[in-house]
Amino acid sequence: MAGDSVLAVLLGLFDLLLFAADGLAELPDVPPWYVAVPVNIAMVTPLVFRRKSPLWSAYVVLVVSVVHASLMLGIGSVAGLAMSIYSVVVYAGRRQGLVYVGAVVAASVLQAVLDRPDELVISALFLAFGIALCWTLGEFVGARRAYDVEVEARLHLLETERDQATRIAVAEERGRIARELHDVVAHAVSVMVVQADGASYAIQSNPELAHRALQTISETGRGALGELRRLLDVLRSDDADGEPRVPQPDAHALADLADRMRTAGVPVDLELGELGDLPAGVSLGIYRIVQESLTNTLKHAGRGATASVRVHRTGDLVEVLVSDDGAGRVPQLVPAGRRDPRLPGGNGLIGMRERAHVYGGKLDVGPAPGGGWQVRATLPVRLDK
Repeated sequence: MAGDSVLAVLLGLFDLLLFAADGLAELPDVPPWYVAVPVNIAMVTPLVFRRKSPLWSAYVVLVVSVVHASLMLGIGSVAGLAMSIYSVVVYAGRRQGLVYVGAVVAASVLQAVLDRPDELVISALFLAFGIALCWTLGEFVGARRAYDVEVEARLHLLETERDQATRIAVAEERGRIARELHDVVAHAVSVMVVQADGASYAIQSNPELAHRALQTISETGRGALGELRRLLDVLRSDDADGEPRVPQPDAHALADLADRMRTAGVPVDLELGELGDLPAGVSLGIYRIVQESLTNTLKHAGRGATASVRVHRTGDLVEVLVSDDGAGRVPQLVPAGRRDPRLPGGNGLIGMRERAHVYGGKLDVGPAPGGGWQVRATLPVRLDK
């Protein structure tokens, strides 16, 4: 409104100067100052509000312009109507602009017929040219404003989509890290608990066996700490530089995993087919599924249980089968009302299922035919082209 106020003041001062010049020249039909000054002020005042209230301002200008033009007080009426037509088109819309132009044409034609009938053609041409000029300018500025509004809306939408994508990426990364932490901690702690129990039984009768168990606990704990530090470094650091990090385990590290499980007291029969070059994510998923399955065998299958791991690739599909002959081999011997701790629903099984599903695979978990337990996973191989 500041710019419009300056414009209105300048227009009003110009009309007052014209009125003063007419008074000094002693021209006939000059209205008295107490009529001319209020009419001039009333003519330019609505222009201050032409952006805030375009319709109200425009119709007040139209009414006052009839009096202003009849008294021939200057250019305020012509300039005010031109600015009003422009403002209505830009700030109110085409429909309101057409209605207002119709009112301006009707008022101008009626005034020309009553005051200057001999100049009707010239007045009509001048009116048509002025309306066309103001309407064209209003359309141009209105289109520009609509374009700016559309650009702002698109930018806001892009920012919203970017924020949403960031939240989704953060949630996915948190889920991945949670699965990694669970797999690392659950496996290491299970091995350490089993070895600690064995050492407590053998510490008196077989010190050498207890010593080996303590060594296994120490090695397992150090390995788990190393993996935890690696995960925490990823969370803490945004830099790719610095100390080299230990690579994530993959399907080719299953032999080391089987050796650690044998040391922990679970004989593992490992059979690996020709896996070739697997994508890093699929290879890590295979390793973690086997690790969680063997950890469950260690925790729940009981003493004397053995495990079998089969990993084979056929075309673009990798099949993982982990089974054990757990204690209480016949599933029907589980007491009624007692839920097997390895039934789907635990965090470990949920993590395995998520790992399979994230790569478009499937996971089946349940009692094996004839007793024991088995985990079967199929993962499609999608190599980057």
